[in-house]
Amino acid sequence: MMGKLSATAIVERALEIGDTEGLDAVTIRRLATDLGVTPMALYWHFKNKEQLVVGLADHLIAGFAPESDDDDRPWRERMRDLIEGLVRLLRTHPCAKSVLEQVDQVAVPSFLAVWDLALGLARRAGFDTEQSCLISKYILQSAIAIADAPVHYSARYTPEEAAEIVRRKRVTLQSLPADRYPYLVEMAAPMVGGISRETYDTFGVDLILSGIESLAARR
Repeated sequence: MMGKLSATAIVERALEIGDTEGLDAVTIRRLATDLGVTPMALYWHFKNKEQLVVGLADHLIAGFAPESDDDDRPWRERMRDLIEGLVRLLRTHPCAKSVLEQVDQVAVPSFLAVWDLALGLARRAGFDTEQSCLISKYILQSAIAIADAPVHYSARYTPEEAAEIVRRKRVTLQSLPADRYPYLVEMAAPMVGGISRETYDTFGVDLILSGIESLAARR
């Protein structure tokens, strides 16, 4: 097993644990046990958990990190792909948020590629260096906020429990005084769970891009 153990196999198992039990459950000892090796076998690839998290982040982001800059599509299309890729990553892997928040991003090659791409696209849109830096930061934080929203409660509850939570919240809003909170009463159903995840995510990305496009058009 030791001869066949690869960094990819270690990281993929770490990702499975992180997604189901949280990043705190990912330890060298736990991975060694799960992979049927001694902790020393893992140290050949990752000296400590900090390096392991870097490897985990690199593996996660590599799926949509640009391999080259020869994509000649308009900056809007490429920026949409970037934001949607981040949201999809965060939606698919529950531990991704913790990984991105804890890792030293400068140490992650794939993250550097995505970061550099975001900066370059902002410059192509006509923003100056300071504004481009802000846009790159807002893109990441906005993607985290979109993906972190509990559009559905499937991650923590059964479908029946989720439906009951939504029902109670809806009834609570609909029971408010309509003369004081007319729009909360009117929009109670979509407010608490009547919006699909696809619609939620797509509208969120549209909102971010529309803001960037509006600012770019003024330049």
